[in-house]
Amino acid sequence: MTDTPMAVEVCCCGNCEAEGHEQSTTRPLTAEEIAAKEAAAAQAAEDKAAAEAEAAAVAAAKESANAKLKALGLSDAEIAALSK
Repeated sequence: MTDTPMAVEVCCCGNCEAEGHEQSTTRPLTAEEIAAKEAAAAQAAEDKAAAEAEAAAVAAAKESANAKLKALGLSDAEIAALSK
């Protein structure tokens, strides 16, 4: 088995047999395709980390706001009503 990632290319002409070509072919990815795949994976990881950090910041801000409202004397029901 090879360590090289493979690409499967599928023909959608619907007439492969009459045209005399294969419906699908499998070939190794080129160096450029591998680099693009790795770059896309790295970008996806960065995007996920940024989204998680943003969600944590929003949760912290909400918790802080609720604590400040509580310190002003609002009840939990009043705070919940404000967040609807």
